[in-house]
Parts: sequence; structure tokens; C-alpha cells
Amino acid sequence: MIIADDITVSRGGRKLLDRVGITLEPGKFTVVIGPNGAGKSTLMKVLSGEMKPDQGHVSYYGSSVGLWSTAELAKRRAVLPQAVQLAFPFTALEIARMGAVAKGALNPSDEARKALSRVGLRGFESRPYPSLSGGEQQRVQFARALAQVPQAVDGETPCALFLDEPTASLDLGHQISVLEIARDFASAGGMVLAILHDLNLAAEFADHLVVLHHGRVVAEGPCTDTVNDETIAAVYGITGTVGRLPAAHIPYVLPQSRYR
Repeated sequence: MIIADDITVSRGGRKLLDRVGITLEPGKFTVVIGPNGAGKSTLMKVLSGEMKPDQGHVSYYGSSVGLWSTAELAKRRAVLPQAVQLAFPFTALEIARMGAVAKGALNPSDEARKALSRVGLRGFESRPYPSLSGGEQQRVQFARALAQVPQAVDGETPCALFLDEPTASLDLGHQISVLEIARDFASAGGMVLAILHDLNLAAEFADHLVVLHHGRVVAEGPCTDTVNDETIAAVYGITGTVGRLPAAHIPYVLPQSRYR
């Protein structure tokens, strides 16, 4: 279990996160939503151990994240950041292999090939990363994360996937595919935290939904409780957008322009 308690992060006199608490549980797919500037990416950086908060603490399996070495963390969690800048023209295989090497895999190239195949990029191994489309690059980076934590549970320890806007640049079919892989990871006993902007995908895939606004958690829980007109209006400033699918009662969001 990964627990963040009372997390506060301030920059330039502004609180990016204001006393945020969140728990990631094995077997659950947690999704964070919120408008631009809500603090979503900052929260992920704190949870993954990349950023130290000004206040509060993060623990992995009962131990402070500050006590974990970079190598130890790499074996337990993988991060797909919002954007990746590369200075060299690596191939798709070389990038996916980085994840397997970070974990200390015995056969990192084999693990990288398996990960590329999982994201639908078999045959792309020798393709230069800069030559790929934006969506293909995104899937290569996802493959890198999967090569780093190929199993949801390592021994008896649940692993974690941190995904910051994993569906960016992807077409609808690949959006669903990526999130289904993440859901399978959670179903197998792992922990998943994803930041999504598509509220309908969030409602479809999240076991637990966290709504951030101005650095604070304003709602959390099952999608059926958190995705409602009141919350969406308060956070996004759009009213009358939420409907319900009759059979499953799953909420959906259908924004409408004021010009219609």
C-alpha cells in the first residue's frame, strides 16, 4: 500500500497541493481528474518519490519513501510522465529496454520486446524514436514502464504504475487498449494511479476517483458518487453535463457549448 498524508507543496508563494491525502491499494485502479493547474502532476511526482513535499509524508508498504534508494523504488514502481524529452535518437527497443534495466532484469532486451508487443508495437524495435508519431512514442514510453514492472506482484509485494495522461496523443482504440492493460495490472494485484482529462474514460475505468481543484481534494470515491452535476460544475464551470447509463448507472459527461 502507498499512502500520502497531509501533502503540501508550495512554489512561488502558491500552494500547488494543500494538505492532500491519498491511498493507493493493491487491486485498485485510482484515477485523478481536475482542471489544468489543479496539482495532478505534482501529486504524482510526490507519490512516486520524485518530489519531496514541503509538508506531509509518503510511505511505501509502511516505510517512508525517503528511506528507499532509487534502485529499490525502480523495482517497485514505474512512472509514465506527462512529457519526455530525449537528446539522442534511441530506437523503440532501446527505450523500452531502459525500463527493464532499471528493474535489473536478467534479459532486458527480451523484457523490452515483450512490453512492446503488449502495447501493439511488435516489429517497431529498430524504429528510431523521433521517426514515430506522437501516439507511437507514447506507447513506447508505456512499454518502458511495463518492462520495468512486468508483473503486478513481485514475490509478495504489489508493484505500482504511475501514469500521467497515458492516453495523450492516442486514438480511441489505443486509449482503451492502454487503460485495459492498466486495469489488468490492477486486477492482478498491482496499484495503478492514472491522471486523465477524459472524464468518460475516468468513469469507465476507475475503481476510485479523486477530484483535485486548486490543490485540494474536493471529492473522492466511486465514480457513481463523484461524477455528478454539482462536482463538475464546481470544478470545470460547466453545468447540466452528467447523465447515467441506464443498465450500469455509470455516469457519462456530455459537455455542451453555450452557443448551441
